[in-house]
Amino acid sequence: MVADAIKVHWEDGTVSSYSWFWLRDHAKDPISFDSRSQQRELFTAMVDPDITPIHVEKSRDGDSVLVSWPDLHEPVLYSADFFFEFMQPENRLNSWKKTVWDAQSISEDDYSMDWSQFLQDDGLQQLMTRVTSNGFALVKSCPTNFDTIAHISGQIGYVRHTIFGGMWEFEANEGMSDSAYTPKELRPHTDGTYSHDAPGLQLLMCCHYDAEGGDSIMVDGLKIAQCLEEDSPESFELLKSIPIKGRYSGDGVELIAQRPVFKTDDNGEILQVSFNNYDRAPFRLEDGLMKKFYHALRAYEVLANSPNLQWRHVLAPGEMLVFDNWRVMHGRGAFTGKRKMAGCYLNREDTESCARKLGLMY
Repeated sequence: MVADAIKVHWEDGTVSSYSWFWLRDHAKDPISFDSRSQQRELFTAMVDPDITPIHVEKSRDGDSVLVSWPDLHEPVLYSADFFFEFMQPENRLNSWKKTVWDAQSISEDDYSMDWSQFLQDDGLQQLMTRVTSNGFALVKSCPTNFDTIAHISGQIGYVRHTIFGGMWEFEANEGMSDSAYTPKELRPHTDGTYSHDAPGLQLLMCCHYDAEGGDSIMVDGLKIAQCLEEDSPESFELLKSIPIKGRYSGDGVELIAQRPVFKTDDNGEILQVSFNNYDRAPFRLEDGLMKKFYHALRAYEVLANSPNLQWRHVLAPGEMLVFDNWRVMHGRGAFTGKRKMAGCYLNREDTESCARKLGLMY
């Protein structure tokens, strides 16, 4: 213990220091913290900035510390787990374990499961483990109705309502203002680049298929980032830094948002992959930078459309893709005939909440 902080010595030799004010701010006594709502009750601004404890002692088992504060009647317990959780100073969102893949490295066992598996007690755990690790899962033998989509989405969060509605179904419809409603090839992209908060998860199920072609495409955006960082680092840096406008114009709306292809945190870790050349809105940079941007864009799209990076599969009726729209790009091959799909979006925070509750976040 020192004058303005407590020091914790760990078995591996690491020493962590925690200031007294920070510890007082994180006290979970009944006055400072509402355990029911998990909200801080403390009026932090009214705490003496130079506060120090009256007394500090370790518990008998050595797994916690009791701190007596001058503004509280009872000592506050701080567990070893609490100290360990904040062993290193950082301010970052939790993440989950990701396995970067390409067409050669991913196997059916990595992503595929059956509807009957999802109905088991650990079914949601099985599904979300696949989604968080690889960015997508394929659920087979699903009943081809909205109840199936509602059941899976309801286990994760709640259906997000957008300009397309809540749960939706579609087939080729040239009257709509979105390329997804055509039978043309859809090159890999993420959805909602025109939204400030793009959908986090998408469920997409085949309800009817009497066609030729139309194979679904998945591409790991993290693999593209890895390739660019290794082979074209300047392009990688540009795609992390240049905000790209996305726009949806039609059906009575005009939506515009912008962010870089690779949105990163302060440590450089990729938080979101966001790319849709169909919805890219016009914007202009200084000529030299614009030229470099187009070079980076070309490098990205070549990789996204490379067979070596693409997982392709023709969805049969009753097969559903559940995929991370903040990581995996999706597309579709051109087709002829009748192909009817149904699905919905979920918010990113609900996806993370589900993963956190399942113990998949770190």
